[in-house]
Amino acid sequence: MSTEQHDDERRLAELGYKQELHRSWSGFSNFAISFSIISILSGCFTTFAQAWNNGGPVAIAIGWPVVAAFILIIGLSMSELASAYPTSGGIYWWAAKLGGAKAGFYTGWLNLIGLVSVTASVGYGVTAYLNIVIGEFWKSYLTGFMGGDFIKQQFVLFVIIIAVVTLINIYGHTILAMVNQISVWWHVFGSAAIILIMVFAPTHHTSLKWMFTTRINNSGFSGHTYWFYVLPLGFLLTQYTITGFDASAHLSEETKNAHLAAAKGIWKSIFYSAVGGYILLLAFLFAATKPDIVNSVDPKVNPFGIGSVIAIINNALGDGALYKLVMIITTLGQLFCVAACLTSCSRMMFAFSRDGAVPGSKHWRKVDKNGTPVNAILISAISGVVITLPALWKSSAGVPTAFYAVVSVCVISLYLAFMIPIFLRLKAGSNFVPGAWTLGSKYKWMNTVAVAEIVFISIYFVLPFAPTGWPGAKGFNWTAVNYAPIITGGALIFLWIWWHLSVKKWFKGPIRQV
Repeated sequence: MSTEQHDDERRLAELGYKQELHRSWSGFSNFAISFSIISILSGCFTTFAQAWNNGGPVAIAIGWPVVAAFILIIGLSMSELASAYPTSGGIYWWAAKLGGAKAGFYTGWLNLIGLVSVTASVGYGVTAYLNIVIGEFWKSYLTGFMGGDFIKQQFVLFVIIIAVVTLINIYGHTILAMVNQISVWWHVFGSAAIILIMVFAPTHHTSLKWMFTTRINNSGFSGHTYWFYVLPLGFLLTQYTITGFDASAHLSEETKNAHLAAAKGIWKSIFYSAVGGYILLLAFLFAATKPDIVNSVDPKVNPFGIGSVIAIINNALGDGALYKLVMIITTLGQLFCVAACLTSCSRMMFAFSRDGAVPGSKHWRKVDKNGTPVNAILISAISGVVITLPALWKSSAGVPTAFYAVVSVCVISLYLAFMIPIFLRLKAGSNFVPGAWTLGSKYKWMNTVAVAEIVFISIYFVLPFAPTGWPGAKGFNWTAVNYAPIITGGALIFLWIWWHLSVKKWFKGPIRQV
């Protein structure tokens, strides 16, 4: 055993755990999984319409860098915690260490719900692109498969994708790190290729003034609500795309020199994704010369759905080779992202179960002879499919409400989980013992800003995305409801009841193994 490996195992033992998972990931591999989960080839494509319809170019050109800056502050606050406590429990372990068993319990469950949701949302989001790619090369597929029902086609593809990445996570344990490294370069060169195509291939482009000043409100809400209601809903594009970076913490026990590598993996994945994603989004806006078509609700004019980035790409490039190339690049990038999401989710499930906090923990904490938490992978995948079942019903709002609801569940749950340990670290002050990577005295203002931003987005992203989603409103329809508050709020109420009736009697937080 090398000195580095010995030091890693010693640090883990000081946190109370023995080395069970294989510590074979490099610092770059650790960065790679967070970068892959953030995936600008996923979020910038699948939730582009959310920003376009709720704010327009202003929500993208101005909203992205502003919100990304706040997210970087959140990430830097988490990097300090990851350095001090490099364990697979990640967020949950930090909260339990700083605030006790109760704080750890709520944080762990929020984190787990968020990770299941991000796996589901990315897995479902890629199906629209995969559907189109298959249809481009197999013309009879779109009308023949599942009777031409696009919603059913997407859901079946979603289940197939989840099944495939589950098998990769179970049997491809030796290549997962390599897959994520390939994913990094796919995202870098793939995004660069798309940017060059969108800048140089179209014959016409928009102006910088149009990109930075144009407002669009396709939400159905009054124009008077643009600045304080509609526009903030558009920020979901940035907040959702740049999430899942806690994966670097969850893979700590499989990463060499994790007390430094995991900390750097978090903030670097955010920074590089923010820069790359912004350039990619500006390239889309630069080519959006036919906003009327993008805004059209007529499926004959805009078959891709109102506000879809696919409409911009198709209008700019036509149906030729470049259009197909862009679609293939983003589809494969999103598939890489799904695999990474499931890896992160299963490690959190394993760590949380190791401390007995999940029903059936004895099953989910098991690892096979290869050090792979097989059962945790399986239950994570199945849970993701279950919470996406509402996507089988078409929304009356004209937008994929179920998809955006799962996205909201992901964002709210994950960021609330991030907020708890950040707040506790702020509260601990000088009593907190930092690791090798530290913010120094800057933690005070950074932690404060991070907590405030998370409170802000948590309020907005439980609100309806359409007027018909408000209970009691004229034309109210359950298919237009943002069910994020039902899942997240319902889960918190259940956890509160469960804690007081049972959990507090037996759950004492992280269980020391050594």
